[in-house]
Amino acid sequence: MKIICIGRNYVKHAEELNNEVPEKPLFFMKPETALIRSRLPFYYPDFSQNIHYEAELVLRICKLGKHIQKRFAHTYYDAIGVGLDFTARDVQEECKKKGHPWEIAKAFDGSAAVSEFIPITQLKNPEDIRFSLEKNGAIVQEGSSTHMIHDFGDLIAHLSRFVTLKIGDMLFTGTPAGVGPVKVGDKLELFLEGRSMLTLPVK
Repeated sequence: MKIICIGRNYVKHAEELNNEVPEKPLFFMKPETALIRSRLPFYYPDFSQNIHYEAELVLRICKLGKHIQKRFAHTYYDAIGVGLDFTARDVQEECKKKGHPWEIAKAFDGSAAVSEFIPITQLKNPEDIRFSLEKNGAIVQEGSSTHMIHDFGDLIAHLSRFVTLKIGDMLFTGTPAGVGPVKVGDKLELFLEGRSMLTLPVK
């Protein structure tokens, strides 16, 4: 199982971090050990002082695929959830300054939380999937699949040129504006179409 993540897929998020808007999808990966097991909290790591939350729609890949054409891309995922891509922002910035890869800031153990998945067929409008994140009861991020720079089909077609997609892979599709820090004692809650999908305490 792979965790594939898309960077800078919402214009306003790219702008809030002073990043260029990419012409093609940017992707990186997290190892399986990044996934937080069900019912466990997010444990704040000791190597960072500035961990940020990033709420995202997550696709579940349902069949093997390579060099997938966009018109067939919708047949390669069958369910959707919401997830959190945790980023050690201070570590990431230091890596960027030195021109180093920054997996150390993105792929550490426990850096990915994912809700349960809902079959795509159960969504009222698969063309406009809305999600949000609350921190301590206040909304901090809201997004819609319609605001993505590269839609699901574009992402799958592009990724599968380079990486074979396999059953059970998870695709984090990018985060909207509003990312910010978490601290010990915070409670994060993810919503999909208004439905609470995942509650995650920070310890």
